[in-house]
Amino acid sequence: MIELVNLTKTFKDGKNAVPFVALDNVSLQIEKGDIYGIIGLSGAGKSTLIRCVNLLEKPDSGNIFIDGEDITLKNKKELNLLRKKLSMIFQSFNLFEQRTALKNVCFPLELVKTPKKEAEKRGLELLDRVGLRDKANAYPSQLSGGQKQRVAIARALASNPEYLLCDEPTSALDTEATESVLQILKQINKEQGITVAIITHELSVITKLCNKVAVIENGRICEFGKVSEVFNNPKTEQTKRLIKAFTIEIPKEDE
Repeated sequence: MIELVNLTKTFKDGKNAVPFVALDNVSLQIEKGDIYGIIGLSGAGKSTLIRCVNLLEKPDSGNIFIDGEDITLKNKKELNLLRKKLSMIFQSFNLFEQRTALKNVCFPLELVKTPKKEAEKRGLELLDRVGLRDKANAYPSQLSGGQKQRVAIARALASNPEYLLCDEPTSALDTEATESVLQILKQINKEQGITVAIITHELSVITKLCNKVAVIENGRICEFGKVSEVFNNPKTEQTKRLIKAFTIEIPKEDE
């Protein structure tokens, strides 16, 4: 389980600037097996929140528990061991342009000195898993946006993570590529039991993929729960405004 307790994070832009509060006393629980969506408009604090989970951003205060261990108290060596449970995919793919798809997927395995043949075998298996085995020798410049993101997912799975953190993974993709990526995320959650935490500003991503959702605005969680409950019976004005901004089918209570 991922548990965030009273996280606060501020940023300063310039020596005399008023601090910007990105996260304001945020608490949240993501249970094992969840596909948990965190939705909010631009500037709501979504990216800061997901980057705090593995301490890519260090909060000013608060605690972050991964399976009961507070990672904010760990030294660098201990933190690196815990981070093996966590993988991340990004909106911008973050692939190495001078590496083939296979070499990109193998990169995390190279870092832990996995033998080359073993790493390549694992890499090909993962490319097959995301439907891109035939693109093993292609470079990122030869791939579409959706294909790049699928390579990024394969790379994230290389270390056998328990948690997959997704930072706006579909916002740069067209509708068809988005559907493909969402289907892969749903399958790995179902078949491998990997817990997925995904931030997005797209309501359709939440309704198609997630079982739980938290709505964030101005750095605060204003509502959370099962997707059907939150969106069918919104309790806050922030959630009502969010739903009103989109025309989309909301899942029923029993789905």
